Amino acid sequence: MNSHPAWSYQAVLYEMNVRQLTPEGTLRAAAARLPFLRTLGVDAVWLMPVYPIGVEGRKGTLGSYYSIRDYCTINPEFGTMEDFDAFVTEAHRLGLKVLLDWVANHTSRDARWIAERPASWYERDASGAPAVPWDWTDTAKLNYANHEVWEAQAEAMAFWVTKHAVDGFRCDMAMLVPVEFWNETARRLRTLKPDLFLLAEAEAQNLFEAGAFDACYAWELFHLLEDVARQRVRITSVRDYLYADRKRYPSSAMRLIFTSNHDENSWSGSEFTRLGAAREIMTVFTFVVPRGLPLIYTGQEYGYDHSFAFFDRDPMPHFAPNVTTDLYRRLTALRHANPALAAGERGGDLVEIRNNAEDCLMILVREVDGNRVVAVMNLSPYTIHAEYYTGIYAGMYTDAMSGGAYELRGRVEEDMAPWSYRILCR
Repeated sequence: MNSHPAWSYQAVLYEMNVRQLTPEGTLRAAAARLPFLRTLGVDAVWLMPVYPIGVEGRKGTLGSYYSIRDYCTINPEFGTMEDFDAFVTEAHRLGLKVLLDWVANHTSRDARWIAERPASWYERDASGAPAVPWDWTDTAKLNYANHEVWEAQAEAMAFWVTKHAVDGFRCDMAMLVPVEFWNETARRLRTLKPDLFLLAEAEAQNLFEAGAFDACYAWELFHLLEDVARQRVRITSVRDYLYADRKRYPSSAMRLIFTSNHDENSWSGSEFTRLGAAREIMTVFTFVVPRGLPLIYTGQEYGYDHSFAFFDRDPMPHFAPNVTTDLYRRLTALRHANPALAAGERGGDLVEIRNNAEDCLMILVREVDGNRVVAVMNLSPYTIHAEYYTGIYAGMYTDAMSGGAYELRGRVEEDMAPWSYRILCR
């Protein structure tokens, strides 16, 4: 039996912000975008929460996706349950998986459970009101000391698996909930759907101890890549991270790698703002790094340089496919065609070709079962004169970006422009 669902090893994920994806902001309109995502090379769509949003303490005009009133219905802003089922049906027809965003740590402050369940289902402040986690003043913290909360959460997740055919969950702020809950719930859900996929928005090492999660975030790497782009650190810091990180987790652990997501885009700016001239090479890096499970966030497929409003309508304008779309198509094709780039235990491990400019130049080799990918990347804003010996990796390759043949010589000496790269496969 595989450690993870078979589809996930070479998958590319897409985070869908339904509210902003289309002028209509509905599931029905979003379903019409699925054929394009399939041609882009996306394998699974992670839907930001589709559940009704609380009114008490609501932020903005429409509120936060993550302030949930009822776990088992659809936000009328997005449509009906029939619209959701039609979305899933269309996704499955196209060969796409659907992951729901699951918020287990808290609900809205006017959630059904506050009125209908015992007071002990929530942590309470000194006045007896449901406690506010962190500064999320539109939410109420659930009490995981009460095992009835575990049972209710598991039942709600099972509802979407058994009645509405979802393929898995992205678990919001998973580290704020006891890992024992995730372990127990994952076992239960996988009796209903053995190939269920679970992604944790966390990077605690104990997430994988009992096999609950297939993948977790790589937040530390995300911030390091931003630091390299801004030259706060050199690429040597990323190299150190990669070697240390493979000792922290089992070889089967997948890591979500990204240059943007809903939080970073809305609160820190688009990848254009955060990465500048390094945007393209950092995007490429997310597709070739060991253990990586790459993510595309709404708008990135068109190179939309915009920071979406989080609590209000701010729909993306219509775009025709462009050079950024072409880049993502090449990268998804590269990932699908090369088992060496698979995440988890199936992909090629981290091997480097050493060079004369290691504070700027990283040369990664990933190889498995006769398939090899060599990524030569100048991860700096400087033109460098690169020199290195390729040894056993010399030979003829296909250039993944141009599609042409390329000979990687035994000794290479060349000038490389800032933030330039070459991806070779055979």
